[in-house]
Amino acid sequence: MPPPTTPTTDHHQSITATVLRERSRLGNFIRRRVADQTDAEDILQDVFHEFVEASLLPEPIEQASAWLFRVARNRIIDRFRKKKEVRLDDVAGGDDDDCRLDLLLPSADDGPEQAYHRAMQLARLQEALAELPPNQRDVFIAHELDGMSFKDMALQSGVSVNTLLGRKRYAVLHLRARLQDLYNE
Repeated sequence: MPPPTTPTTDHHQSITATVLRERSRLGNFIRRRVADQTDAEDILQDVFHEFVEASLLPEPIEQASAWLFRVARNRIIDRFRKKKEVRLDDVAGGDDDDCRLDLLLPSADDGPEQAYHRAMQLARLQEALAELPPNQRDVFIAHELDGMSFKDMALQSGVSVNTLLGRKRYAVLHLRARLQDLYNE
């Protein structure tokens, strides 16, 4: 990795302008996905810290806003993975204890090659999610990624908990079948 460059005053002003411009929008993005406000603020600070460090490297960040949101999304996923292991088979009714979403993805902390594989696998997960009918996809995302309870979803949507559980089950079955090769690797 090349050594960091010495920042200029213009470079500092550019970093400051980006942080000021994106802070509110990025903070809202994170808070909508992380229930604990302390965790949300920690993630926001981590993202900006990483942005400042990356900005000092010789290779410039081309699209700062997109870069910030991508890093924030990855930090949110990492935080959820550390706090709670997501077990796909809990909903699917399987008895394979090793089928957990967090174990299917390589850790981004294990170097650039693993980070690349993680990004590729997340892209495949997004493709598989896009194949789902909207009602199944929405339930899966609300429960697994947003951490919303089935009871809260039922209250918001007017759909029974059992129907929501069924939709989630079908989503998990589809994802397990579609992403089985990731699990086999």
